[in-house]
Formats: sequence, structure tokens, C-alpha cells
Amino acid sequence: MILLFSGVPITARHLAGTKAAKQWGAQLHSFCIGLEGSPDLKAAREVADYLGTIHHEFHFTVQDGIDAIEDVTYHIETYDVTTIRASTPMFLMSRKIKSLGVKVVISGEGSDEIFGGYLYFHKAPNKEEFHQKIKALHQYDCLRANKSTSAWGLEARVPFLDKEFINVAMNIDPEEKMINMDKKRIEKWILRRAFDDEETPYLPKKEQFSDGVGYSWIDGLKSHAEQHNSAKLTVPGGPSVACSTAKAIEWDASWSNNLDPSGRAALGIHNAAYKKNSGPNGSVNLVPSLTACHG
Repeated sequence: MILLFSGVPITARHLAGTKAAKQWGAQLHSFCIGLEGSPDLKAAREVADYLGTIHHEFHFTVQDGIDAIEDVTYHIETYDVTTIRASTPMFLMSRKIKSLGVKVVISGEGSDEIFGGYLYFHKAPNKEEFHQKIKALHQYDCLRANKSTSAWGLEARVPFLDKEFINVAMNIDPEEKMINMDKKRIEKWILRRAFDDEETPYLPKKEQFSDGVGYSWIDGLKSHAEQHNSAKLTVPGGPSVACSTAKAIEWDASWSNNLDPSGRAALGIHNAAYKKNSGPNGSVNLVPSLTACHG
């Protein structure tokens, strides 16, 4: 059984006792990629140890990513800044996975969009706009996951985007998905609660994945772009924040002054939302995230 890291916790529980487990064994393989030393690589190792997976940790350098950008842009067929930034490490990881002889992986794409897991959802003005965000998924995260993997003949399957599951998830009143600190509802609250099993936890108690492959990758791309400034003139596009969305810019005017497409553009929003609900030492207790660590 082969998975990109975000699909591991649920699948590990489901696999036990199945026909596949009897035939191939119950131990899963998990995959993660990042710049050496990035926090999410450490978090992935901790979760892999907890779940007992055969874990494959891949490293890349900023130069590796820059060298791959031309191929990445060709395969994913977009000039969107954030999508290229996130697709590049996934493209590099897919090549390594395919070289191991793997043909199919499972990934957790879509859970953040249908349950409100990204930082910018703190600013969604109403449940109608919150609900409509999923309509653009094919232009961004699904585009990345599909084409970054298929470039190497690797098939990524996405259970959270199964049509029957989406029908259930999207028929939930979006008001119940919105971040509401008065009701102690953080990002992706419904999904977290569904798998918040105190007796037999799906994940170890820890902070959520946050930095993706490492911010040095984003900073390295910026530095490279500054040295090749004329390329901007050939690239159509618009402002975006956090996770490939121009719509979220409309939700808070302050974001127009900080169009860093990484998650850092929204960190102030995130911290401010939790401040009034923090513990006595400023700590915040979160149910572990089920999101991917390759972004």
C-alpha cells in the first residue's frame, strides 16, 4: 500500500483486516518531501513512527527546484505562482516514487477546501462565499496533484474528492464549517472532530503541518525571480494569497499590501484569531491536522 503522506492516518486504520492486508501485508508506505531540516519533515517522521509505516523521506534543494521549474510549468500548464511553487516539490517527489516502481498513490487533496482548512478561511465574510471556494479547486490544488504526478506516469487517487463524499460534505450547512472561535471551532473543525478519538488516536498529539516543504524554497524562488525580472512581462495572472486564490484578497483589504503567495501572508490573521483562546502560557491545543506536507 502506497500513500502520499496526507492519506496515511485514515488508510492505516482502514487497512487492517482487509483482503489487501492479507495478500500484501498491513504495513503502509508513506512519502514526504522537503528541504533538509524543514519542520514538516520532522512532523512527518513522528507521525510515520506512530503509525508504523515504511516511511520514505526525500530531500531537494532550492536549486533542484529552480532547475525543474521549466518542466513543471510545461506539465501543469499554468503560470499561477502559488501552483508552480507547490507543484515543483510534488513533481520531484513523484519522480522518486515512480523510480521505486510504484504506480498508484493516495493523497488527501480537497479536505482543506471542502472543510475550510486554510488560513484565509478566517476571513470568509459569509457562508455563501465560504461554500463557493471549492468551485475553483480544479484550477489549483487538483491541477497540481493530477499533473505533477501524471507527468511521471504516477496515478494519484483522492478519496476526499470522491463524488459521493463531496455530496455529503457539501450538503453540510457551510455555517457549521466556518471558523468560529467563540464556539471553539478552528480550521477544518468537522473533519478534526470526526477523527478525534481519545482512546485510539489516529495521530499523535502535535501541532499541525504548517511550513510545507520549507520557506527557504519560497525565498529562493523570489531571489531567482528578481534576477530574471523580465520574465514577469510574459506571465499573465493576478494577486493571490495563502493557497492559490484571488477571491480571498477581497475578504480583507490588508492582504492587498502583502501579496506573498505563501502561508506567511496570513499568519497574523491566524495568530490573532487564536490569541483570545490561548491557554495560560499562550499555548493552543489543536487536534492534529490531516493535511499534506508537500505544499
